[in-house]
Amino acid sequence: MSEISVIGSGRWGTFLAWYMANYCKMDKVKIYSRPDAPDFIELKEKRKNPYLSLTDNMTLHEKIVEVLDSEYIIISIGCQHLRSLAKELNGYDVKGKTFILAMKGLEEPNAKILSTVMREEISAPIHIATLGGPGHVQDYMKKVPSCAVIDSDEDDVKDKVIKLMQSELIRFYYGADFIGNQVGAALKNVIGIAAGILDGLEWYGLKGALMARAPVEVGRFIKHFGGNHMTAYGLSHLGDYEATLFSKHSHNRMFGEMFAKGEDFGKLAEGYFTLKAVKNIADKENINMPICQALYKAVYEKEDVKKTIRSMFERDLKHEFEQF
Repeated sequence: MSEISVIGSGRWGTFLAWYMANYCKMDKVKIYSRPDAPDFIELKEKRKNPYLSLTDNMTLHEKIVEVLDSEYIIISIGCQHLRSLAKELNGYDVKGKTFILAMKGLEEPNAKILSTVMREEISAPIHIATLGGPGHVQDYMKKVPSCAVIDSDEDDVKDKVIKLMQSELIRFYYGADFIGNQVGAALKNVIGIAAGILDGLEWYGLKGALMARAPVEVGRFIKHFGGNHMTAYGLSHLGDYEATLFSKHSHNRMFGEMFAKGEDFGKLAEGYFTLKAVKNIADKENINMPICQALYKAVYEKEDVKKTIRSMFERDLKHEFEQF
C-alpha cells in the first residue's frame, strides 16, 4: 500500500496532502497537526477548509507518532517552528526517513537554511529534499498547471521524490543547487513584501525595477552561503515572482500592501521573519543587500515608508550587476 504523511494543516500542507491523495494516487495520506491549531480543528469538524474537501483516503492524526511510519514525510509548517519540531522528531525512530521540506524561509536570527536546522537536531541519518517554486492552492484547485523544483544533496533522493510527486498538474524539475534553492525560495518571500509595499503606495511602475534588481541581490546572498548565484534566476526565486509579487493570494505581498496602507494583515507572512535573519547576516558579513536593508528600516524600524522604499532604487543598475 502506498502511503505518505504530511506534518502541518495550513492551506499549503493540506493542499499537498490532497494533491498526493488525488493526483499521485496514494492509497493513504496522513495529516498531523497540533490538536489546537485552528486549521486542524476545522478539518476535524468539517473535513474541509475554504479551498478543498478531504477525500476518503486522507486521515487526520493528533499524535505525531501515528504519522512517522511512512517512508516519505512532507513538512509544511512555519519555518520558525521547524527546530522545535525537529527536536521532537529526534525522540522517535526516524532513521532512513525522507523528509520533504515544503516551506520557504530561513531561521532567525542567524539565517540558517532549513535542511541545516533539521540535521542539527536529528541525530539519526535521514534524507532531506526541498520543494520550491510557484503555485497557489486557489489556482491548483482550478486545475491551473504549474512547475516546481525538487532539490536534495542526494541525487537518488531527488529522483525518487520527483517520481513520487510528478503529475499532469505540477511538473517538477531537478534542482542543481540544494543550498541556493533554499535561500532563493526564502528570500522570494521578502521580495514579495517589497512588491506589496509598492502596490500599497500605488508605485506599480517600480515593480519591474524590483524584479530586475532583486535576483542580483539574492544571488549575492546565495553565493555567501556557498550556492550558485545564478540559482536566483531559477524556479525557486525568480520563477516564483508572479505568484508572490503579483498574486492576490500571496500572503507576503498582501502583508506589504496593508503595511504600506497602515493596516494589519493578521496572517503569517514568512518573509517578515526571514527579513530579520537576512538583515542580521548582511550586516555581520558586510553583504551588499540594499533592498532588504531598506525594507528592514521600513518594516522593523518604522522609518518613513515612501522615503525608505525610494532609496532602494537610487543605485546604479550596472554597478549592481558587477558585484556578485
